[in-house]
Amino acid sequence: MSSSSTLVTAEHFAYVAAHTRGEDAFLLELKAAAVAAGIPAIWISAEQSSFMQILLKAAGAKDVIEVGTLAGLSAIAMARALPPESEGGRVRTIELSDKHADFAESWIAKSDVAGKVDVLRGAGADVLRTLADDSADAAFLDADKSGYPTYLSECMRIVKKGGLILVDNAFAFGQLLDDAPTDPEVGAVRKFNDLMAETHGLHGVIVPIGDGLWVSVREA
Repeated sequence: MSSSSTLVTAEHFAYVAAHTRGEDAFLLELKAAAVAAGIPAIWISAEQSSFMQILLKAAGAKDVIEVGTLAGLSAIAMARALPPESEGGRVRTIELSDKHADFAESWIAKSDVAGKVDVLRGAGADVLRTLADDSADAAFLDADKSGYPTYLSECMRIVKKGGLILVDNAFAFGQLLDDAPTDPEVGAVRKFNDLMAETHGLHGVIVPIGDGLWVSVREA
């Protein structure tokens, strides 16, 4: 037993990745096609994908909300961790860009979870407001960082008590602690991290995987 924490280095990240289930041929093909189509290559890592799948399985989640579809990789990965469609397994993923939504839908249709993923088009805040209270078991936020506070507020209504709220990029693209960050959204991430820590009825922790993943449970 140790009273201190191990500093996680790049070597630790590589070790974790090497000891985690990787992406299959379909997801690798999806990523290559996305790059060829001019879609930004900013999807979650294979180890983060596995971690999220484990969390969803452990929580017994059936219905997941995602804000930020992009190429559809994370939606497909999460859907694979859910029960069959006949038992209520589904991911409702929200995407603002028609180009990204079109690409994601085409690859979701070719995937092994085609019937378990619905792409909802529109601005995240607008679409979330149309979803019913307590209608999801989990949510994953991975979109514009300035919109995170609004997305969180809506998810505190949509996700059932005891459900998961996962949020990507808590480390602000590796610039969270930089004195002079170059990414314009670093400030928004810093403010949001404070909000997550202070939100009543939410118990969360930043897990040092990928670019930092908030893992939280709605308690109230």
